[in-house]
Amino acid sequence: MLTETLQAYLAMRRAAGFTLRTTEKFLRQFVTFSTRKGNTHIVSATVIAWASSASSEPLRAHRLRMVSRFAQFAQAEDPTHELPPTRIFRGNLQRRRPYLFSDAEVQLLLQHAGELCPVGTLRPLAYQTLLGLLAVTGMRISEVLALRFADITPQGLVIAQTKFRKQRLVPLHPTAWTALNHYLSVRQRVKTSDDHVFISRRGTKFSYVTVAKTFQALLEAADIQGHANSRRPRLHDFRHRFAVKALEACPDSREHVARHMLALSTYLGHTRLESTYWYLETTPQLMADIVTACETLRKGGKS
Repeated sequence: MLTETLQAYLAMRRAAGFTLRTTEKFLRQFVTFSTRKGNTHIVSATVIAWASSASSEPLRAHRLRMVSRFAQFAQAEDPTHELPPTRIFRGNLQRRRPYLFSDAEVQLLLQHAGELCPVGTLRPLAYQTLLGLLAVTGMRISEVLALRFADITPQGLVIAQTKFRKQRLVPLHPTAWTALNHYLSVRQRVKTSDDHVFISRRGTKFSYVTVAKTFQALLEAADIQGHANSRRPRLHDFRHRFAVKALEACPDSREHVARHMLALSTYLGHTRLESTYWYLETTPQLMADIVTACETLRKGGKS
């Protein structure tokens, strides 16, 4: 019975535009855990026991929140489902500190991408163009890999397969158009029925695993280590870099900041404005700007 209820819950939320890949994985684990205990409905004690098995306090709190939302849905249909208490665990999942590539590092990565083997094939140019798009558009790697020829329009790139299934248009700078058109002129000579913009040597869509592995090799070739005592940078860090660069270029009046933040949030495809505001705390430059604005306000000036 819990399995059927979960299926209905996932279908309802996906109809609202959520992908829920991670949520589904965890909730299925919870349903399996509950079923083994003989539960046919959501039981608070079982929820707490399952959440408590997580390896950290933030993850326990995250698990509890996921099941609590599921329980609210289930109880609306059947009041015998219990609503677990929400204030048992403390802590929020910590965002991984982004690595902000410098302009020189981006150029170095593009240089090494252009030297990939086999020489004379589409592969070096494909990686150069892919990394360049990530750097200048702030697109998610999944969105770039999903691009098809039909998504390239005179107005920009149509992002149809977004994280939250909301279509948006990403305009390109003339220099980005020049690089993309050069790649497309070479790409269209490849004989394949696959219409994805970025393809492998087999003529099929680039796999994320393969691209991520190649990117790690490029980081090593460029000797980019990342933060001290942390893992190497990720492809997603290009998106962080784009957002921070956009905010650093923002006019400093409060009204302009608000409009700029809303525009950036829409451009990046965020569903919540707070996801964009998070970037304000990722660099010393942005934090220094905030401190300066607060100090001016405290002294009675305008910010």
